[in-house]
Amino acid sequence: MSEPLFPTTVIGSLPRPMWVRELIEDRKAGRISEEEAGPHLDRAIESAIELQERAGIEEITDGEWRRESYVKLFAERVRGFKADLLPSGGLPYPAVVDPLEYYRPLAVEELAYIRPRTERRVKVTLPAPFIIGWRMWHPEHSKKAYPTRELLMEACVPILREEVEQLRDAGADTVQLDEPWLAVLVDPVYCRDQGIDNSRKEMDRAVDLVNQVVDGIDGISTSMHLCHAHFDRKHGAEGAYDPIMPSLHNARVDMVSLEYATPVAGGVDSLAGFPDSVRLGFGCVDHCDRNVETPAAIIARVEDAMRYVDSSRIALHPDCGFAPSVQNPMDLDEAYLKLKAMAEASEQLRDKYG
Repeated sequence: MSEPLFPTTVIGSLPRPMWVRELIEDRKAGRISEEEAGPHLDRAIESAIELQERAGIEEITDGEWRRESYVKLFAERVRGFKADLLPSGGLPYPAVVDPLEYYRPLAVEELAYIRPRTERRVKVTLPAPFIIGWRMWHPEHSKKAYPTRELLMEACVPILREEVEQLRDAGADTVQLDEPWLAVLVDPVYCRDQGIDNSRKEMDRAVDLVNQVVDGIDGISTSMHLCHAHFDRKHGAEGAYDPIMPSLHNARVDMVSLEYATPVAGGVDSLAGFPDSVRLGFGCVDHCDRNVETPAAIIARVEDAMRYVDSSRIALHPDCGFAPSVQNPMDLDEAYLKLKAMAEASEQLRDKYG
């Protein structure tokens, strides 16, 4: 049976209720053990599943409600990191200080809980090597273990490959590699501030590392998500995707997910350069805007994208995860209404073009 037109999915995270955020912070601080926190998070995730199903989403996640953040997951499940060494606004990051040791699965346990509790497709998200290297390598703390940032990135590849294979074997339908830094590289101001003088080289590196993770792994759909990074409803970079498109032509994933609802992405004209070899995950709901889009507004965005990409290759999702970390609170009801409007738009698009 072929997949319907305009399938709907989420990028990953849903806004966590306050009590879930507190529970994760208590677990991190040692006020409650992982074993004690688990049953409470299990019950919370049942509501995250129900929310997505009632909204009409066809491929769901567990909301990432067990995680402190989408990228810190790697440091929590792989030995070699020291917590909160690197300040980053309101969200301190771990730093790698010792060689990596993959001693427990990253997300297989998350999947094991959600898989038997839904008949929908299930997506699991993982941080990609490039973002891990940029977020969690520091010359002061990391050089003894990995003399360069790039060596840390390369060390992540076999760990992530093993995880993707385990997720496939455990029943995941899709694995998504999150690589927001690939998109922020379009912003020359951001690159200048980060000391990046050859952004195209870094774009190619990010794509190549994702390819190394997924190459030759069959039996699971693969996706790469790009965004301009956000915190507290503000983006960390801006710029159209045109500079990224040559690198994306080398991507060997099934889908590339881009945010297009936000004005900082520069509009859909950049899709003129989108590769024919992958499907488009089209960000059609702005997760940073408090206003809930109407189905008609979402349809207009999708039809704009269809000037460049055939409808058979377009999936719908929000621009990004609604709350990539516990320190980034968003409104859960707002997210539900946005997802519901997106699902309604998908149905209307199928009626019109199916």
